[in-house]
Amino acid sequence: MDRLKGRVAIVTGASSGFGRGIAMSYAAEGAKVVVSDIHEEPNQGGFEGDAKLTTVAAIREAGGEATYVSCNVTKQSEVANLIQETVRVYGGLDVIVNNAGIYRAGKLAHEFGIEDLDACFDVNVRGTWFGCQEAIKQFLKQGRGGNIVNIVSTAGLQGHPKQSVYNISKGAAANLTRCLAIEYGHEKIRVNGICPTYAKTSLTRALFDDKDFDKAFTDVIPLKRWGEVEDIANLAIFLASDESSYIHGDLIRIDGGETLCRFSV
Repeated sequence: MDRLKGRVAIVTGASSGFGRGIAMSYAAEGAKVVVSDIHEEPNQGGFEGDAKLTTVAAIREAGGEATYVSCNVTKQSEVANLIQETVRVYGGLDVIVNNAGIYRAGKLAHEFGIEDLDACFDVNVRGTWFGCQEAIKQFLKQGRGGNIVNIVSTAGLQGHPKQSVYNISKGAAANLTRCLAIEYGHEKIRVNGICPTYAKTSLTRALFDDKDFDKAFTDVIPLKRWGEVEDIANLAIFLASDESSYIHGDLIRIDGGETLCRFSV
C-alpha cells in the first residue's frame, strides 16, 4: 500500500467518477493528493458508495492526505495557479493526472453545433494541453523528472458513430501524449495515456440504465461487462509508480477487449 508513498499528485476532474477513484487510490498508496475540479461536491446519480462526502473528505476519513483546489482546466491561469498551490502546500509535484473531460454524442457529424465542438476542444484538448504544459514547467524547474498520465479514451484510438466531436478531441489528446513523450523523455518526464471504454460513472448512468444500450454495448465486449472506476484507478496507480518505469509514450487500452473486434460470440 505504499507504491506512491511520499509523492505529490494532482488529479483534475477529481470530484466524481474516474478522477475521484484515482485520487482515492493514490492517497491509499501513500501519495499526497491535490483534488481539483470546478466544483468540490461530487456529481449525484453515480455509482460512488460515499457520494455524500467530497473526495477530500473521503480520503481523509480513510486516513489519507489531500487538499482541494478549484480549477477550470480551460483557463491556463487557473491551471498555473493549481500547480503553484500544489507546490505551496506540499513542496513540489511528482504526478499529474489530466482526467477532466466532457462528452458530446448522439448526432451525425453535420448535426453537431459549434458549441459541441468548442466544449470538447476546450476541455479535452485545451484542458489536457494546459495541464501537461504547466506540469512540465514545474518538473523542469525541479530537475528530477515527473510523471504525466492523460485519461484519453478508446475514442482517441478509433472512430465511433455519432460522437465525432468527442473522438477528434480525444484523438488530439492521444497525439499530444505521444509528442510529449518524445520531447521530454530525456528529462525523465514520463508521459502515458489511459484509454477506457464506457465505465460506470455518473456521466454514463443514463446509458447504463438503458437496457437496450446496455445489451448492445456488452454484446460487443468480450468480457461482457462495463468497466469499473477501480479498473482505471488500478492502471493509473501502476503508471504513476516505479513498476512502470520503462513504459513511456504508450496509450493503454482498458476496454474489456472491445477494440479487438465489433462482433459478439
